[in-house]
Amino acid sequence: MALNRELLELLACPKCKGKLELLPGERGLACDRCRVVYPVKDEIPIMLVEEAVPRDQWDRDKD
Repeated sequence: MALNRELLELLACPKCKGKLELLPGERGLACDRCRVVYPVKDEIPIMLVEEAVPRDQWDRDKD
């Protein structure tokens, strides 16, 4: 089951309130402004600032 697209439209970065982008494979939600990724685990976005992964680290680890 995929993430609900309507729900994704309502979500915002908890730190800056910016728009989030769903990453390929639906494994994370990226905030371009903060340069972080909020992981998605078991189809549930983990929207906690302390759980965010820096975007460059995410890209390195996921390659």
